[in-house]
Amino acid sequence: MKRTTILLLALILLLAACAPLRNAASTGPAIVITDARGRTVKLTSLPQRIVITGKGLFMIADAAYLFPEASQRIVGLGDAGQGTSKFLSWIDPHYGDKTILSSGAGAEQIAALHPDLVILKSYVAATLGATIEALGLPVIYVDFETPEQYSRDVAILGEVFGDPARAAEVSTFYQSRIDSIRQAIRTTAKPRTLLLYYDKGGGSVAFNVPPLNWMQTQMVQLAGGEPIWVGASLGNGWTQVTLEQIAAWDADDIFIVSYDANSADVVAGLKTDVNWQALRAVKEGHLHAFAGDLYSWDQPDPRWILGLTWLAGKLHPDLFPSLDMTAEARTFYASLYGLDAASFDANILPTFKGDLP
Repeated sequence: MKRTTILLLALILLLAACAPLRNAASTGPAIVITDARGRTVKLTSLPQRIVITGKGLFMIADAAYLFPEASQRIVGLGDAGQGTSKFLSWIDPHYGDKTILSSGAGAEQIAALHPDLVILKSYVAATLGATIEALGLPVIYVDFETPEQYSRDVAILGEVFGDPARAAEVSTFYQSRIDSIRQAIRTTAKPRTLLLYYDKGGGSVAFNVPPLNWMQTQMVQLAGGEPIWVGASLGNGWTQVTLEQIAAWDADDIFIVSYDANSADVVAGLKTDVNWQALRAVKEGHLHAFAGDLYSWDQPDPRWILGLTWLAGKLHPDLFPSLDMTAEARTFYASLYGLDAASFDANILPTFKGDLP
């Protein structure tokens, strides 16, 4: 490490030690938290200056804001795109007081905010996490990638915010909906289902399937579908597939995910393509634009429970004849983020996309 860098880090640590901390009043006894990587993290008290940053930030930030305490205790956030800042500004009256870090912010910029805790995704532990830990700053890692991890990581945040009761309440909200779907589909046949990520990066169109352990695959399974790409040779991320392979799979239902465009527009375009018109799922009216609002609901963001509910309704419309996704979304935002009807109608409803009313 260059001498100038060492001196800079030393100066940052000195400033952090000398700077007066906000909310210096007693915050309770020391706490010990086991994070998603199995690490034991000891904190002298409940953290009052929390920074959330790194890749996949919106998944952590949106989960953190399931807790009322987040508004007061989060002092810095990375910029994750996908509408993160817009949504958080709607639910956090103190959002304007927070420091928004650039997507490439390093340990020095994070240390300058004098955090008493930094929360990161596990997969940046060896890169960004290691440099932050080297400065002596406490770091807690979470995953928020699968339904099983959600319950565990929400419990971790409950310890961070000193609100285990809220963590239990959130977990119950999710589990009750999962259980309801499982009960409804327990004896029904599983449609052969294909979920595709439509990517037009670089100007050329590509279709991709997710790994077996990702949220998207597990959502199909939980919703009562058979993910027909399971037997394919898959990588650790989205795996590109050809139209010939898509045709060979001959899915009963095809779901199109898009992160850069409204999936409804993508599906409308595919329906005009003669190659897609030849697919049985398209002929039978089973080509679906995955639902979303500010975010596509297939992602491991708190909204994944809406995606699961919507997906089950599409795969098994006979089992969910009265499903009203607008009502489901209203309940979700009211219960988990405290949004009233007026705020939902003004801010969330206009962002609906995909196959939604």
